[in-house]
Amino acid sequence: MQRILVWDLPTRLFHWLFATSFAGAWLTSEADEWLSLHAFFGYLMIGLIGFRLLWGVAGGHYARFASFAFGPMQGLAHLRKVIAGEHPRHVGHNPAGSQAIFLLLGLGLAACLSGMLVQGAEEQQGLAAGWSEYALGNVLKAVHAFTATVMLLVAAGHVLLGVALESWLLKINLARTMVTGMKDAAAGTTASRPYRLVGAVLLAAAAAFALWWFFYALDETLDQRHYHEHTAAEGPHVAFVGRALADDPRWREECGSCHLAFHPSLLPARSWQELIAQQNRHFGADLALDEATRSTLLAFATGNAAERHATEAAFKIDRSLNAKDVPLRITQTPYWIEKHSDIAPSDWLLPQVKSKTNCVACHRDAEAGTFEDAAMRIPRQAPARP
Repeated sequence: MQRILVWDLPTRLFHWLFATSFAGAWLTSEADEWLSLHAFFGYLMIGLIGFRLLWGVAGGHYARFASFAFGPMQGLAHLRKVIAGEHPRHVGHNPAGSQAIFLLLGLGLAACLSGMLVQGAEEQQGLAAGWSEYALGNVLKAVHAFTATVMLLVAAGHVLLGVALESWLLKINLARTMVTGMKDAAAGTTASRPYRLVGAVLLAAAAAFALWWFFYALDETLDQRHYHEHTAAEGPHVAFVGRALADDPRWREECGSCHLAFHPSLLPARSWQELIAQQNRHFGADLALDEATRSTLLAFATGNAAERHATEAAFKIDRSLNAKDVPLRITQTPYWIEKHSDIAPSDWLLPQVKSKTNCVACHRDAEAGTFEDAAMRIPRQAPARP
């Protein structure tokens, strides 16, 4: 037996970066405030898969798909031998492990592509922005969640039944071999080349992508410390920048003189028609709008109302309403009520909030009207200084 290099540097880097990106994407999949990180790991993963597909054709000897092109029946036969007490050795990937690799690559590609479509449909951002409508978001999200869950199960089986079990049976630390690249093999066995330059380029590309994605994360962290006087920084979250919505200086002047100039996309056109029709008794005040101003505001509001589905919030507000509902407050819409149902009553009483209409207390893009999930932060009272 002799010790040879089996796993070249690009293959090892891919393995650990792929595992890290999947773990990162899974751990950041539930909370809206981690959406930017979730998307980062997803884009990193699909880039890695693209590299692995190329490297599977042009890479080192044991990295090429041809070196472990075993069929499913060969994979089952290998497992039967292992169960029977036989310990077949393979320098590269064994038949069962090869099935896990192909499954993980296929499922990873499906999860990434469906995730891109979800981001494009629900957030109207990313590479798939504009490819699908908001209405497809739930269907795409179900596909994305299903493929990610199956991928998690395959990965767990690969680690527990493949790496751990076979390491124990063969008395080989397979995880360590994917770090060092070295394995024991019979004399005369073909060794792989290290391909250090390709590995360095791969690592540099991943690092450059991370730097590009998070280039303003530090500024975001510092901004959290000053955004509210008593808000405790929560760490570097990078909020997506929403699409630029239609704007009107007269709308901002008239509506913004008393409160936030809520974007028209937050209520249906029938609500704006009613509000402007009642402008002489606008929640206890008389707006005293002249006819020209009233007409300008009405045209802007109805032309950019929730039915236009300009943002995710607009789509979901419109969808939550019955055709006959005419809410005069955004806080009366079923979607707003459901979306804010898990906010503690004490949070509404914070000095930074005080009112449910003070959207800017939690939504950094409230003035822009986009209300991106990742741009939301509920202010927390900073602990008292000793």
